Amino acid sequence: MVVVLVDAANVVGARPDGWWRDRPAATSRLLARLTALPGRIVPAPGGGRLLLGEVVAVVEGAASTVRAPEGVTLVRAPGSGDDALASYAGRLAAEGRRVLVVTADRGLRARLPDGATVTGPGWLYEVLPA
Repeated sequence: MVVVLVDAANVVGARPDGWWRDRPAATSRLLARLTALPGRIVPAPGGGRLLLGEVVAVVEGAASTVRAPEGVTLVRAPGSGDDALASYAGRLAAEGRRVLVVTADRGLRARLPDGATVTGPGWLYEVLPA
């Protein structure tokens, strides 16, 4: 079972759907969709199948005020979302947990612990129910 760690700002920003007009609302819509993931078996990035466990979303800035839906853990970044996500991923890895980070941010990818699997927002949008 893998922990799915979502860079919410990066994932929301991956789709030009008007998110910039109301970042908290766009983030809330994403979080609501993430509630369907825990316990699902989905195609793994790069092939195979993956059982999804806990879903954690890192929120920052204006979106840090959103409500956490049941089934999604929120990490509210007090500053940089990248710093909070890298730190949380490190903590999970130190506990020996499998981590799948969803982000397209190359700089953030370079800061993740060894063994963390990384995939982009496109994969997440493919496995999320409509």
